[in-house]
Amino acid sequence: MSFSISSLNNYTKENEASLVTSSVLGAKTAALIKSAGNVMVGVKSAETINVMDTDAFFQAGGTCGWNASGTTSFTQRTVTVGKIKVQEALCPKALEAKYLQKALPTGSTYDSIPFEQDYSDKKAKTIAAQLETSIWQGDTTSANGNLNKFDGLIKLIGAASGVVDANVSGFVSGAPLSSITAANVVSLFDGVYKAIPAKVVSADDMVIVCGTDTFRTYTIALKNANMFNYAFDGKADSEFVLPGTPIKVIALNGLNGTNDVYALRLSNMFLGTDLLNEEEKFEIFFAKEADSVRFMAEFKIGTNIAFPDEVVKFILS
Repeated sequence: MSFSISSLNNYTKENEASLVTSSVLGAKTAALIKSAGNVMVGVKSAETINVMDTDAFFQAGGTCGWNASGTTSFTQRTVTVGKIKVQEALCPKALEAKYLQKALPTGSTYDSIPFEQDYSDKKAKTIAAQLETSIWQGDTTSANGNLNKFDGLIKLIGAASGVVDANVSGFVSGAPLSSITAANVVSLFDGVYKAIPAKVVSADDMVIVCGTDTFRTYTIALKNANMFNYAFDGKADSEFVLPGTPIKVIALNGLNGTNDVYALRLSNMFLGTDLLNEEEKFEIFFAKEADSVRFMAEFKIGTNIAFPDEVVKFILS
């Protein structure tokens, strides 16, 4: 007699006691806006950013009389939130034929899922990563269901009047540029810096933001040029100070794949939501009538800027 094992797959040890989740891109833009204190709470549909501006005309003094001059104006920009929900139905019984059966309780009825903490952490981070992209690339006309719930900053800045265009002669050498390369990226960022309006260039919260892909092209160009006078703050693919200036260059995953670069104050960006950090709240429950475990999250979110004339954009021509 001998063993008949031809129908069995070769054994591979699978660790049913742990389930490693893959890393997900973080929602850094929302955190930056929150750090500036510009989160509008209680927004059910839309809410305005109310802007006041005033001028001051100097007149010759030393004489009596009254000669009124000057204007104080009020304008508004609107933050319209998108209404979003995430729902998933999970059937633990589907795991019975897989290695995950080891994590199931005894019996044939399951009112929870194994690795619930890992699952919920992964789900929350995935939602945050998708929101990071939407905050910049959101477009209500998009065919992409993860992008069409509200308009993002790229669309809103692009439609606003007064935004400074850096991809023109006088700012970026050789402009307009149609691609970003190691040969022109240093000039590109210098040009964006040069285009920042003088009234805000020295603001403490003025930053230049770009995708991590553009950021890496820039850092490689600086390294190859032996410009070792710059210092990284945090991870090498996160942020550092633009050489020769006090302004941070920040890599944002929400701008990945766009080739866009923006200079703006953090206090110029606004985030609207119904409940603070609502996108982080969710519920996992057992639906007895469906005999399945369900995940539910629902939230509202939207964004905009207050002062378009304080924003610099670099968009490839």
